[in-house]
Amino acid sequence: MRRGPVHDLAAAERADLAGLLDTLTPGQWVSDSLCAGWRVRDVVAHLIGYDVAGLRGFLGTVVRARATGRDPNDLVVAQWADRPVTEVVAAVRAHLRPRGVTAAFGGRIGLTDALIHHQDIRRPLGLHRSVPADRLAAALPFTMTAPPLGARRRLAGLRMVATDLDFRHGDGPEVAGPAEALLMAAAGRADAVAELSGPGRELLAARTAQRGA
Repeated sequence: MRRGPVHDLAAAERADLAGLLDTLTPGQWVSDSLCAGWRVRDVVAHLIGYDVAGLRGFLGTVVRARATGRDPNDLVVAQWADRPVTEVVAAVRAHLRPRGVTAAFGGRIGLTDALIHHQDIRRPLGLHRSVPADRLAAALPFTMTAPPLGARRRLAGLRMVATDLDFRHGDGPEVAGPAEALLMAAAGRADAVAELSGPGRELLAARTAQRGA
C-alpha cells in the first residue's frame, strides 16, 4: 500500500543506502561507525531490524529488554550479528518503505533514522555524498524534537540555521551550517559540529561531547 510523501522519501533514502552497501568491502563492513560500539554492519542491523520484526516483534523486543536489563537496540543488533552481509542488504531492499514502529509520525521515524545512520556509515569511511534537500527538509524539524535523539536538551537556548535550506529552529546564540551537518550535530554526532559556525557552536560542541553511545 502506498503511503504519504515522507514514506517515499524514506524509501528513496534506504534504496540509496542499499546501493552504498553493495560497494562496501569486507573490511568496511566491520569498520567503526559514528555510533559508539557499533560497526557498520551493526548500524544496518539496527536500521532494518525493527522493520523486519514488525510492530509485534518490536513490542516483544521491548519486553525482553526490560526482563534482561538490556537495551532493545542491542538485542536487535545481536539477532543479526552472524548473518551474511548479503542477507542484511537483501533485508534493506525488501523493506524500503517504513513499517511497524518506523512508519510512525507519517514515516518520519524511518526517514530520519535512515538519514542519520546512512551518514553514520559514510562519514567515518570518508564517503561523502550530497544528501537530497527534500529529505533533509522533511527530517530536520522532526530531528529537533524527537525524544529518542535527545536534541531538545542538546539544542536548548540555541538557534539552528541551515545555510543551504530555508530552515531555522530555536532562539538564542546562532549555530549555522549545512543542513546535513545540523542534522548530525542535533543527533549528537560530534564530528559534524566542526562544520558549523556561529556564537553558539562552542556550547553545542560541549554538549555533544557529553553524548553517550
